[in-house]
Amino acid sequence: MGTALIYLLVVAVVAAVVFVLASLVFGRGEELAPLAPDATPTRLPADEVLGDDVRGLRFRQVLRGYRMGEVDWVLDRLAEELDRVAAERDVLASRVRELERARGSREGDA
Repeated sequence: MGTALIYLLVVAVVAAVVFVLASLVFGRGEELAPLAPDATPTRLPADEVLGDDVRGLRFRQVLRGYRMGEVDWVLDRLAEELDRVAAERDVLASRVRELERARGSREGDA
């Protein structure tokens, strides 16, 4: 009984050493180096947010993190909506410029 316990203890110690060595050599299995404690990869421009800005967002992952598929879907949807709104805004802005030019030319004629 005592010999089996010693063998079990030796196996546990060897497994722990192998685990620690593998962790040191291979890291935590991340593709990128971990961020600094207070850093975040989530960045948006200070002025106009475009669809590509939303598509480029990345969120910090935690142990009980988020479902990446759902967040990616939401970000894609937001990016499409931002692109649609920006295109609509540009059309409206050009229409306003046309109307202002037409109004200015009518006032100049009078």
